[in-house]
Amino acid sequence: MTFREVYGGAPDGVWAAPGRVNLIGEHTDYNDGFVLPLALPHTTRVAAARRNDGVLRLHSAQTGGAAAPVELRLDMLDPAAADGWAAYPAGVVWALREAGHPVGGADLHVDSTVPTGAGLSSSAALEVATGLALNDLYGLGLDPARLAGFCRRAENAYVGVPCGIMDQMASACCTGGHALYLDTRDLTGRQVPLDLAAHRLRLLVVDTRVQHSLGDGAYAERRSGCEEGARRLGVSALRDVTVEELGVASARLDDEPTLWRLVRHVVTENRRVQETIALLDARDVRAVGPVLTAGHASLRDDFAVSCPELDLAVDTALEAGALGARMTGGGFGGSAIVLLDEALTAKVGDAVTEAFAAAGHRSPRLFDAVPSPGAHRVPP
Repeated sequence: MTFREVYGGAPDGVWAAPGRVNLIGEHTDYNDGFVLPLALPHTTRVAAARRNDGVLRLHSAQTGGAAAPVELRLDMLDPAAADGWAAYPAGVVWALREAGHPVGGADLHVDSTVPTGAGLSSSAALEVATGLALNDLYGLGLDPARLAGFCRRAENAYVGVPCGIMDQMASACCTGGHALYLDTRDLTGRQVPLDLAAHRLRLLVVDTRVQHSLGDGAYAERRSGCEEGARRLGVSALRDVTVEELGVASARLDDEPTLWRLVRHVVTENRRVQETIALLDARDVRAVGPVLTAGHASLRDDFAVSCPELDLAVDTALEAGALGARMTGGGFGGSAIVLLDEALTAKVGDAVTEAFAAAGHRSPRLFDAVPSPGAHRVPP
């Protein structure tokens, strides 16, 4: 159903925000570290109109066309009662109003091409598209980075997922043809050119169709473990531990092998981001492949957030000739990315699909990750 079919009138505008893949830098953002995401061409669109009665109405094309909108009163928004997909846009309204921004009621209609549960930040896309719509409708004057911060607060404090800032910043701030190099401590960074076609390369996304959820406790356990590791090492965040200091860190954590492995992943992953940036700046894109593969091994063995389907996708792609591959996103399912020569696209894709069939897994969904623009208002 369209906005007009649901609400009986035209929206004041339509706003879009993309999903993302993270090229490298996983589980580093909540450790004040470095990340390198790029926006996908897949977007969540929010058609919106202002209301003046303090009511928020939310409707999604993905929940069944004939379903009635979720209706909430702004003065009754409560994180303790947050539930389902509507908690994400409602949380953005709550976070903006909590900070004193004059956000009133609205009718929102959501439609999305970002796969849910695939580790591609469908929740951030929904939050950022909602935030951008409200920013324009109510003239809040928030720049993309500040808007991303409110969207992250919505997910942390309203929805209850202790994510870092990467997903919201990627959705809000990425530009077409680039990856976003971001220092998550101070939110400084730069757009790094990523023209894979010029190097006759492609970045393939393998959606394993294993649904993941970052709110089920395992993600929070990893985060709290990282915080405890930082405390034991006497630093404010693991970002402050260098690769050269890992020997000392190992000695201090010799009684906590699980904490040690978490620390080792974060510290080496930050180094992998820096290595990738140096390679991209030198236009040696092919050499990024082994860095991605090393990142997957660390996520699998040290951080323990992979799964058999992700490992199968990575191993099969490498055996078929890919330059590198790794899981992307929070883990526990979701997607892998594969860097490969254009000429090997069909071979690698067929090999992964056949391997999944032989293992009795659902057929994966394959598509290109093309660096795309961040959040924007859709022209009429």
